[in-house]
Amino acid sequence: MPALSSSPAWQALQAHSEDLRSSGFRIAEQFRDSNRFRDFSLRQGELLLDYSKNYCSPDTLTLLLDLAEQQGVSAAIAAMFAGEHINASEDRAALHTALRLPAAANPRPEVLACLNKMNDFVSAIHSGSWTGFDGQAITDVVNIGIGGSDLGPAMVTEALADFASGKLRLHFVSNIDPNHVQSTLKQLNPATTLFIIASKSFRTQETHANAQQARRWFLAHCNDESQIAKHFVAISTNLQAAQAFGIDPENLFPLWDWVGGRYSLWSAIGLSIALAIGMKNFQSLLAGAHAMDEHFRQAALQENMPVVLALLAVWYGGFLGARSNAVVPYAHRLREFPLFLQQLSMESLGKSVTSAGEPLDVASGDVIWGAEGSNGQHSFFQLLHQGSDLIPVDFIALARGNANADPVQHQQLLANCLSQSMALMQGRANSEQAHRHYAGNKPSNTLLLAELNPYNLGSLIALYEHKVYVQSVLWGINAFDQWGVELGKELSDSVMQAFVDSEAKQALDESSRGLIDQIAEWS
Repeated sequence: MPALSSSPAWQALQAHSEDLRSSGFRIAEQFRDSNRFRDFSLRQGELLLDYSKNYCSPDTLTLLLDLAEQQGVSAAIAAMFAGEHINASEDRAALHTALRLPAAANPRPEVLACLNKMNDFVSAIHSGSWTGFDGQAITDVVNIGIGGSDLGPAMVTEALADFASGKLRLHFVSNIDPNHVQSTLKQLNPATTLFIIASKSFRTQETHANAQQARRWFLAHCNDESQIAKHFVAISTNLQAAQAFGIDPENLFPLWDWVGGRYSLWSAIGLSIALAIGMKNFQSLLAGAHAMDEHFRQAALQENMPVVLALLAVWYGGFLGARSNAVVPYAHRLREFPLFLQQLSMESLGKSVTSAGEPLDVASGDVIWGAEGSNGQHSFFQLLHQGSDLIPVDFIALARGNANADPVQHQQLLANCLSQSMALMQGRANSEQAHRHYAGNKPSNTLLLAELNPYNLGSLIALYEHKVYVQSVLWGINAFDQWGVELGKELSDSVMQAFVDSEAKQALDESSRGLIDQIAEWS
């Protein structure tokens, strides 16, 4: 297969990017066309994508769509929904979309059985019929996981806090740093605390260490191992390890190998979400994601939100030198969203080898970072406005605040969001004081949600999931494996041994040996 950089569509885009730069292309000048916003925006349900403030012309979009055709994007979309093994390195399908199919249209009885089991469990906890070792109802739930077993549930639970039942307090423990679990446990009453151990293998190092710490803490107060069954449930495929821990088989929720960790919040990994907001709202989250799935599956490429976002990302990274992308939600409840997107995007797209095993000859992936607006305006926006790097920005805003939001203050928030995208685009010339010169011509997308609710959040998350997949297809890489994570896990075992075994320590490099010696001296 010929290298991507020498393919006809890529070469045409390379020449076009050089033409735009040499012509002095300015984004702001494109609005002389009164239809720019109409032609460069898309709507799906209560989500609007405005991509009119991008460094692109109609010709740019035509050439990007040619790239999508060349790389077989339409066929790749169909292959994913058909359940083909698009995760080639692990010979697996990537069927997270099956988790959010409506019950009547879902051909997988195991998914429906899991949802029913989650519903029964949530009802028992909320009603108080499930009690702890001394007969009290559960008041606190601690989700112990890491990566996809933590970032998605934690983000959604925070984003939808206004929809919480109010019956439970949710806590998330992920870091192997003992301070994380210890500081959480200090707040809790063991008699009214439920732990969810979220680990497909039940062997993930960080999750295992934190689960054992929680188990010791619980038994120090209860001193009856038989009571573990009332206070610990698990989401795993490793029944034997879960039972050895003390998990009742009835309290074990399933996972399947066709659901990747960073795509798993829609599965039983979302149990913490369902406990926080109730199953009805969890089902609405699934429904919103399914609506975006249908849009992605059916819409023409030029009218397809995930496809357009992916094409723009490849445009900036492949032809205009952008190496990072900022995500700035102007919603306090969405402040965890950039962290979630970091794993979704960077673990999926951090690849330098194609799915065929050949070296990738163009830049792939980008650094995803950001924070909530308007806080970011007082920290990193200086770099966006006057820094030397091109950093595209995704602004996310809510047309309506929550029921208790002051409408004037919410308008102030929106005014900040819109003005920042305007300032990035327009800039401001100052020939007399160079330090007050804003070059402008900085691109951005604006994603406007009518309001933040479970359905719309589901659509937003699925939008970015599919964007990432399309980027992987455009580059010819596998978005659903993460072999780069494995080496660090393997080496940590040998380093752990080196703390207590001098022979194992000698097998390490000089730097690592020196650091271990200093740790030993100070500890």
